[in-house]
Amino acid sequence: MLVPPEMLTAQSKMVYQLNKYFGERVMARKSQVAKTIQEVCRVVQDVLKEVEVQEPRFISSLTDYNGRFDGLDVISPTEFEIVIYLNQMGVLNFVDDGTLPGCAVLKLSDGRKRSMSLWVEFITASGYLSARKIRSRFQTLVAQACDKCAYRDSVKMIADTTEVKLRIRERYVVQITPAFKCAGLWPRSASHWPIPQIPWPHPNLVAEVKTEGFDMLSKECIGLQGKQSAMEGDAWALSFLDAENRLLQGASRRRCLSILKTLRDRHLDLPGNPVTSYHMKTLLLYECEKHPHEAEWDDVCLADRINGIFLQLISCLQCRRCPHYFLPNLDLFKGKSPSGLENAAKQVWRLTREMLTNSAALEKL
Repeated sequence: MLVPPEMLTAQSKMVYQLNKYFGERVMARKSQVAKTIQEVCRVVQDVLKEVEVQEPRFISSLTDYNGRFDGLDVISPTEFEIVIYLNQMGVLNFVDDGTLPGCAVLKLSDGRKRSMSLWVEFITASGYLSARKIRSRFQTLVAQACDKCAYRDSVKMIADTTEVKLRIRERYVVQITPAFKCAGLWPRSASHWPIPQIPWPHPNLVAEVKTEGFDMLSKECIGLQGKQSAMEGDAWALSFLDAENRLLQGASRRRCLSILKTLRDRHLDLPGNPVTSYHMKTLLLYECEKHPHEAEWDDVCLADRINGIFLQLISCLQCRRCPHYFLPNLDLFKGKSPSGLENAAKQVWRLTREMLTNSAALEKL
């Protein structure tokens, strides 16, 4: 197919702009984040070593694989979440009946086995392993460890939350979340995935993702905000971090995500945090379904994909709803203020209009 010369120049200009943006802004963000991760993880490893001495059931799984840390998620350049995997659940069953969006519970398969559980004192009278009880114990241990560790002058526990959050050198916030890995399992609330008749993801990749499974995290569940349910403290939040990262391999999907995160940090870091990197990643996964062919993720198409994701983001902000990719009943905007979402929609629209109408926009962004 012959492309008119003026189209070609516009397209090659955009590819040049994106490559330049990636080489300058995105790589600068990446190297700064990589430096911060090293600094933050040194402190957290020291705190967790101290925790392990006091309570051997909380074994740190934060390991450095050539600069990459297992279980670490970058929320923003100054905010991180570190998941520590607890020893196996053993005699507990995974129960996901859809009553708690984004959450599930762990229940004793048989009351008589209570004493066989490694976590016996955190099991409620009804036989549920309480996420909040485990977190509360972990919080106490981390607070004590902060006072004893080598970095005690530069690390503080953030007090007004049930989550385990540390402030490091007054600059960074790290949430440490106890979790269970559920490999080879797939939750019922995500059983609609993948959508049939869409060529992406490839069946082999789907099989890999489902074998990888998901994690159950002891943290505040957004799906339960405002719900005074008896299960609230016992429920575990479902997380698909590894599955999401696996799906974004191949072509320029990860490159696209890095550009989106950089644009978000520079222009959409708004009061109340209405737009997070996780919203960007979620909409990128939906965009992969809309554009299922690898060729649609070549560098020459990247500007179109980014614009498509921003237009979808505006739509979500205006409808005040952003469904989780694997758990569509979970709204990722739950708890965000309507005025914050409204303001974000205007801001994203300004950014999108600039990118659509000005081929040199990225030089200023």
